[in-house]
Amino acid sequence: MKSKLIGLVLMSVLAVPSVSVAATTTYNVKAYENSTSGGVGLEVDVFAGNTFSILASSSDYWNAGALPRWSNANGLTGDLIASGVADVTGDNPGAEFDLVGVAFPNWTQNGLTAPYGTLVGQFGSGDFFKVGTSYTGVATANKLKLFYFDSNYEDNSGSIKVRVTAVPEPETYAMLLAGLGVIGFMSRRRRNS
Repeated sequence: MKSKLIGLVLMSVLAVPSVSVAATTTYNVKAYENSTSGGVGLEVDVFAGNTFSILASSSDYWNAGALPRWSNANGLTGDLIASGVADVTGDNPGAEFDLVGVAFPNWTQNGLTAPYGTLVGQFGSGDFFKVGTSYTGVATANKLKLFYFDSNYEDNSGSIKVRVTAVPEPETYAMLLAGLGVIGFMSRRRRNS
């Protein structure tokens, strides 16, 4: 009787598709090495068809050269005043109250028009898409490349940390709960007979 119950449980578990638990991984995207204009995109593992999210701190900075070209992952969109303390990657763009970033005209490259210094993504050899400090989307491939968006990588420096999280689909949880319900029902039915 016990071996039949174990067999039933195993069959039920195998019938339920595998569930990917939400996993968060931190990456360091570098303005020089991961530039769209001469670097290589930082590859991040995602799963095609699954939702993922990317978060970067708005107080984490990188730059496109001499002052005032520092920005966060949203790019050079307006005045950025230094706090006088290092950001989370250890960079300190200036003394307290120094103007370290200003708005620059947008840059257009590979299907995207966005501010210089924006964190952008790309699947395969497709168009770039804006990530910025926060992005949620559905992966179209198993590898996502992350870049610093600009036209001249040679004077770039700094980096930002990003957290990439795989978000399980609601249907996956529903299927898991249904499978567990079947296991519970069969277990109870066996005990009552």
